[in-house]
Amino acid sequence: MIVVAIIGRLAAIAIPNFNKARETSQQKSCIDNLKQIEGAKASRALESKQVGTALATAGDLYGADKYVRDEPICPAAFAYTIGSVNTKEVCSAPAASGHLL
Repeated sequence: MIVVAIIGRLAAIAIPNFNKARETSQQKSCIDNLKQIEGAKASRALESKQVGTALATAGDLYGADKYVRDEPICPAAFAYTIGSVNTKEVCSAPAASGHLL
């Protein structure tokens, strides 16, 4: 009985820490993806001599012969919005979740 109580207390301590570590990992991975998309967009604009208001599509950035081989996916299952060269990339996650550049 004592062993079960000790295991229960350890689980009560470990589970919230595990959830916090998972959320932090998802945030960092999402931010890395946003930076990768932004870099690909900037490289495309430089190579094709486009202005800052030029829009890029997923087809322009992702593919075997493009700037990013595989399309980045938000680890928290949200979607990315690709804007013009001058705008920052956006994840559809709520702002409080920390998925921001």
